[in-house]
Amino acid sequence: MTRNGPVALFFHALVVIFMLAPLAIVCLVAFTPENTLSLPTKGFSLRWFEAVFHHPDFVQSFWNSLWLAFLAATLAVALAVPASLAITRWEFPGRGFLNALFLSPLIIPHLVLGVAMLRLFAVIGATGSFGWLVAAHIVIVTPYVMRLLIAAISGFDRSVEQAAFSLGASEATVFRRVTLPMILPGVTGGWLIAFINSFDELTMSIFITSPSTVTLPVRMYMYATESIDPMMAAVSALIIGITAVAVLLLDRVYGLDRILVGQH
Repeated sequence: MTRNGPVALFFHALVVIFMLAPLAIVCLVAFTPENTLSLPTKGFSLRWFEAVFHHPDFVQSFWNSLWLAFLAATLAVALAVPASLAITRWEFPGRGFLNALFLSPLIIPHLVLGVAMLRLFAVIGATGSFGWLVAAHIVIVTPYVMRLLIAAISGFDRSVEQAAFSLGASEATVFRRVTLPMILPGVTGGWLIAFINSFDELTMSIFITSPSTVTLPVRMYMYATESIDPMMAAVSALIIGITAVAVLLLDRVYGLDRILVGQH
C-alpha cells in the first residue's frame, strides 16, 4: 500500500483546515455574550441560542424547510428511479433529450429558474402555494439523484435479475427483491444529496416563497438584511450540529461507505 509523503499530508491538512475553519469560527461566534459578531473572549453564553428558540419566525421557517426538503427529496427519488432505469437500459426515440431535460437544472442558474417559476406560478395562479414550492424544489434536486442512480444502474450486474426471472419471479418481485436492494446505495445517497440541496436552497426560493412558506435560508437572508447579530451564527451552528449528528447516526446505523461509495 502506497503511503502519502509529507508534502501530500501537508496539502491535505491545509485543505481540511480551509474547509473546517469557517465552520469552527461560526460555531464559536454563536457562543459570544456580546451583541456583535465577535469571538467569545470574555466567556461563553447560550443567550443567542435561547433567542433563536424564542423567535417564532425562525422556528416556523425551520419546520417549513424540513418538511419541504423531505417531500422534495422523496418525490425526486420516486421520479428519478424509473427515469434512470429507462434511460440506462433501453434505447428509444428521445432518450438523449429526456436525459438532457432531467439534468438541465444543473447548468441553468437558479436565479433564472426562480424568475421563470415566479412567472409560471403567477400565470397559473399558484403563487404562495406550498405544493408548487415543493414542485419547484423537485426540479432542482432531481438531477443530483439522477446522476447517482445512473452511475449505480450502469454498474449493475443484470445476471442476478436474469437468474430471478428464470426462477419464475415477476417483474415487480425482481425489482423489489433484487434491483432495488442492489441500487439502494445510489437511492439513499441521492436522497441525502437532494435533501441537503433542497434544505439549503436560497436563490430560487426567494422568488417563490410566500409569508406562510418562508424557508429557513430565506428567513436568514431577510434577517441579515435588517440586522447583523450573533443570532445568525447561532442558527448556523444549530444547522451544523444537526447535520453532524445526522451523518454520525447514519454512519453508525447504515454506513456512509455503503451509501455514497457502494461498498458492502
